[in-house]
Parts: sequence; C-alpha cells; structure tokens
Amino acid sequence: MALREQVHIEVNDETIAMGDPHAVIHPVWWTATIYDGPTAYERSLQRFSTAQRQVFAVLWYIAEVENGGHLQFYSNSTGIVWQDALDGFEAIGIPKAARILSISADRMGGSPSLDRQERKDQLEQLEADFDDCDEAFYALEERVDLMAAIMNFVRSQATDFYFSGTIERVVLPRH
Repeated sequence: MALREQVHIEVNDETIAMGDPHAVIHPVWWTATIYDGPTAYERSLQRFSTAQRQVFAVLWYIAEVENGGHLQFYSNSTGIVWQDALDGFEAIGIPKAARILSISADRMGGSPSLDRQERKDQLEQLEADFDDCDEAFYALEERVDLMAAIMNFVRSQATDFYFSGTIERVVLPRH
C-alpha cells in the first residue's frame, strides 16, 4: 500500500497565470480515481466543477493518445474519461479533437463502456482500428496548440478552477 499524505492546495489567479493546465487541475489529478470503476470515479469528482472535470479528462486523453494512441487510451483505466474528454474538447473550443474522439468512440460501438474490462471486451469483439484517428490527432497537434487552448478556456472561466482545500495524495519517492 502506498504511503499517503494530506496536502493543502490552492488554485487561484496566481496558479492560473503560470499557464500550466496541469498545475490548475492538480487537486483533481490527485483526487479523481480512474481505477475503481464508474461509481468511484463519479464520487471522486463530486467536489470539482464540470470545467475542472473536463480539463482533467482532456489532459488524460492527450497524454494517452500521445503515448500509445487511441488503443492505449481505451485499453487503460483512462478510457473511463472518454465522455468527459469529448465534452471538454467541445467546451474548450476544439471541435476537430472532439470529432476525432467521437469517431474513435463510434468504433467502440458508439458508447465505450466506463468499466475497463467491458471496454477491453469491446475492443476485442469489435477489433477497432484507430490508426487514422491517431494520425488525425497527431496532425491536429501540429496545427493547434492544445495546451494554449486549454489555458484560454481556464482563463475564460477562472473561478470554475479555483480550489482551496486539503487533498490526500500518494507520497512520491524523493531522489
């Protein structure tokens, strides 16, 4: 069992001014659980705004697709965020990314399961090919600064991202 610690976190105008979307959603990152199924996922996000939830999901989607494509995104626990990521791209104003994600979801039967094992079963049964979705996303990244777009969204509704509170997080090893 990993050692955990209680940490007070503030996300305010100063945090937002730094321009790092990961710093802005830091409290969500450590609080949300993508590993324990849809009920736990929903419960873990209750204290956060819809906008925080969407940016969290978009960042997970980007990280997974950059690392191993849509197959990795859906295969891993992160696939649970697919609908929040889709809504997030729409809210942020990147409809092309939303379209790519929507096409990939269609290849999963239109509604990828929020349960990881069921998603894996869908992947196996449907034999979905995401190569063109991966390529389209990588091409989009070359044309659109996704992190800048996310930060523009954050700045446009900064109060939705403010946070002051205590979270519990895993103690990371010190090197």
